[in-house]
Amino acid sequence: MSLLPRSDIKILVVDDREDNLYSIEAILSKDNYTIVKANSGRAALKILLKQHDFSLILMDVQMPDLNGFETANIIYERDKLKNIPIIFITAYSNDEDHMFRGYKMGGVDYIYKPINPELLLVKVSVFVDLYRKNQQLQTQEKKLLAINRSLQKEVEERKLSEAKVLDLNEQLTANNQQLVRMYEELDQFAYMASHDLQEPLRKIQIFSDKIIGKGLNDAEAENYFQRIMTASRRMQSLINNLLDFSRHSVDNSKLERTDLNLVLRDILSQKEIEIEKTNARIYCDKLPVVSAVPALMQQLLSNLIGNAIKFRKKDVDPVVEIRSSPMSPAEVEQYLGHVNGSTYMKLQVADNGIGFEEKHTQDIFKVFKRLHSYQQFEGTGVGLAICKKIIEKHGGFITAESIPDKGSNFIIGIPFSKVLEPIPIMGPSTKKVGEEHS
Repeated sequence: MSLLPRSDIKILVVDDREDNLYSIEAILSKDNYTIVKANSGRAALKILLKQHDFSLILMDVQMPDLNGFETANIIYERDKLKNIPIIFITAYSNDEDHMFRGYKMGGVDYIYKPINPELLLVKVSVFVDLYRKNQQLQTQEKKLLAINRSLQKEVEERKLSEAKVLDLNEQLTANNQQLVRMYEELDQFAYMASHDLQEPLRKIQIFSDKIIGKGLNDAEAENYFQRIMTASRRMQSLINNLLDFSRHSVDNSKLERTDLNLVLRDILSQKEIEIEKTNARIYCDKLPVVSAVPALMQQLLSNLIGNAIKFRKKDVDPVVEIRSSPMSPAEVEQYLGHVNGSTYMKLQVADNGIGFEEKHTQDIFKVFKRLHSYQQFEGTGVGLAICKKIIEKHGGFITAESIPDKGSNFIIGIPFSKVLEPIPIMGPSTKKVGEEHS
């Protein structure tokens, strides 16, 4: 950046004698400075009230009313003026006390009378150059500050952009994981369509072929028709379960206060005949109230209790225990493999049934995955997959622990934020749920 031209340099000359003012003006005019004159300290102060852009002040020390030192002291009390250098003009040469006072007032130099024109020009030129360079530095500083603000803004915008990219990446990762799960489900559906549905179809075709074109007596025909009906019902059950699994979703607008004690009471009422038939005993703690879709929570618990009764051991009465307790961070990490900052309420549905090997823990929650043939145990292998889908849609998780021939324990984790205060139940219904079946 180029320095200011000399015509833009303003110098204030203060002296009570007109001849001195004109003399100094004549000397400095050679360098094309802009000269402003004041014939007293008060006149100088009035000028400085309106004009602050002086590069230098030449101040006579000996003036009536306000002398040069007093005027300088008032000038330097103002923030806008305190950086203007002042050269004192004095007739007192070699007076150290006088010089000390001037420097103490903020003066930068002295010129002694009678004034040497060349010395005046040199000294003024030095301080003018300092002023011009100082102005240049201030301009550069302003530019650097502006650049710094611009860079800071750019950095902040870049950080915001990076944060958005991270959010998008996380969302993309979540979407990819969802797509992987959907692909796995579709793959399982394809397997079901090509295998599980084919099996009852083949039986229908085989038994139909035996009936058509062969002379069968009534008993043989009835037997084949019964088998066709059985295969048809199994196919219908598979299709219904397939539709049931594909329809499960949770809309937040449908979440409501759900007392699991009341949900369990309805389930046990519906399964009353099955419970009596198998001589099942069901015990239950006091369960929490959650924010959930009641019908889905009912299906979740109904499937788990139904499985506990279904997969019972021969000649042993099924026992089902339903417990509830808060989960510690250590338990959350045990089941999830990490701590995500959420607090969970734990529901457990434990039984004394046939159990399963630990290596099948993940497989049992896959759609249409069965550990036993349907001839051994009825069903399509969709129930636990539905349980997993329901609880995950509510923000929770489900897993299981089991030992073959010792029983199974299904653990459900529900985020604590979804657990509400229980609703008091008045009257006889305050008995433990399942007490009448124990």
